[in-house]
Amino acid sequence: MVETDVDAPSETPKALPGNTHKNLSLRVSAYGYTSALLIATFFSSLLLYLELDLIAFVLLLISWIVLPFLAFRDEITFDGRRLVRGGFLPRWWASLNGVRYWLRISDIEAVETHAVRTVRRGGDIYYRYKTVLRGKGVALTITSGGDDFRRMINGILTRLPENVLDTRSIELRDFLTDPRRAVSRAEASRIPSADALEGLFRTSATRGKKASLSVPLVEPATEKVNDLRSLANELKVSGHVIRALEAFRRALVVRPGDAWLLFEFARCLHSFADIERDDKLERRSLAALRLSEQRAGDDGDLLVRLGEWYSQIGEWRRADNVFRIAVERMGENFRLARGLAELALHDGKIAHVIHHFAAAGRMAETPSLRRWSKNETEYFANLNSDNEYMQLEVSRVSMLDTAERSKKTALRIALAGLTPILLGVVVGDFFVANVGWTITTVALVVWSALIVMSRMLVQRIPYNLIETDD
Repeated sequence: MVETDVDAPSETPKALPGNTHKNLSLRVSAYGYTSALLIATFFSSLLLYLELDLIAFVLLLISWIVLPFLAFRDEITFDGRRLVRGGFLPRWWASLNGVRYWLRISDIEAVETHAVRTVRRGGDIYYRYKTVLRGKGVALTITSGGDDFRRMINGILTRLPENVLDTRSIELRDFLTDPRRAVSRAEASRIPSADALEGLFRTSATRGKKASLSVPLVEPATEKVNDLRSLANELKVSGHVIRALEAFRRALVVRPGDAWLLFEFARCLHSFADIERDDKLERRSLAALRLSEQRAGDDGDLLVRLGEWYSQIGEWRRADNVFRIAVERMGENFRLARGLAELALHDGKIAHVIHHFAAAGRMAETPSLRRWSKNETEYFANLNSDNEYMQLEVSRVSMLDTAERSKKTALRIALAGLTPILLGVVVGDFFVANVGWTITTVALVVWSALIVMSRMLVQRIPYNLIETDD
C-alpha cells in the first residue's frame, strides 16, 4: 500500500554508494491479487452463463496468467537504508499520482504491528503479523511468513529508535525467532506441552483450584530467570501462548516482585483470555497489571508502557492514572507526551491534544519524530480553529467507518448469493440462478467500490484545500 506524499520528490531512488549491506527482499501479501483473481473468475463464470464464451475465456486466461505474475513480482526490498516497493502496479500507481514508492529508514515516523490469529491447533495459536511503516506520507506494509519476514523485521527495527515503534513492534524486534527454536528451548527447559497446560490455566482461573498434570511442573531452582523471561516472550510471539504462560509462572516463582515480568505476564494472560473469551482470565490479567504498576517504582519506561497498554485495551482511567504518576516521577518525555495526547484525544480535549503533541515535538530525538509531531500539532490546531475543516474531517471519518462496515456486509451478501446460483444450476431452475447471479454481481461491484472508497477516505483532507477555497 502506498499513500499520498504531497511533498515527495519524483526522482527514482539511486544506488547507495559504499553500501555493502546485503539486500533483503520480502514478497508483498497477495491478498489483493487473490481477491482480484476470484472476482475475475466469478465474472468469467457469469459470462459463460450468459453464453459469451469467447469473452469469458479471454478474461479467465488473462486473469490467471497476468495476476499471478504481478503478485510474484510485487515485493519490498531493503538495502540497509531504504525500503523500495517493487511490482508493476504499485510503481504505475505511484507514477500516476506523483508519489514515491520507497521510504528511507531515516524518514520513518511510526511503526505499527497488528497480530491476526489465523489457525488454532491444540493449545497453540498461529499468528500472522502485519507491520506498517509510515513516513512522509508513504506507508509500506510487510506481512509475516517465514525466514524472510524475520530477517526483514530484524534488519529494519534494529535500526530505528524505540520511540518510533509501538509495543508489539518492540516485542517483534526483541523476541521474534524461529518457532522451532522456541519450542526446542521449551522442551530443554522441560515445559509441558500446551495440551497438558491448557487445563491447568483454565481450571485455576475459573474454579480457583489447581489441576493435576500428568507432567510435573518443575520449579526453576537453577534456571536463570532472564532466560525464562526471554523464552516466555519468544513462545508468546511464536503463538505458543500457554507454554509462554508457564515460562512466565516459573520466572515469577523466583522473582514475584519483578514489575517487568508481571507486565509481560499480564499481556500474555490477556492474549490467552481473549482467545478463550474468558472474563475471569481477563480480570486476572488486569490484576497482574495493577500489581506491576504498584511495583514499578521510578521506572518511567515501564510506567509509560503500562499507560500505553491500558489505553490499547480500553482502560482509559487506569491509563490516565499511570501517565500522571509517570509525569510526577520522571517528568515528560516524547513517548509520555504522545500517550497523553492520545488520551486527551479520546476524551475530546483538542486543546490538550495540541499541547501534548507540541511538547512531544520539543522532546523528539530525531527529525522524523519532530516532523510527525509538528504535522499532528498543525492538524489538530486546524481542527480546533476552523469549524468547516472540523466538519469535513468528521464527515470523512464517519464515511470511512461506514465504508469499512459496509464492506463486510457486501461480502457476506455476495457469498450468500452463491447458494441460489449453485441450487439453480443443479436443479435447472433458471429463475433461482438468475436471482443468485444478480445478488452476487451487485454485491461484488459494491464491495469493490467500497474498497476504492476506503483507500481514498483514509487520507486526511489537506488543510490548504480549505484555504484555497476561501
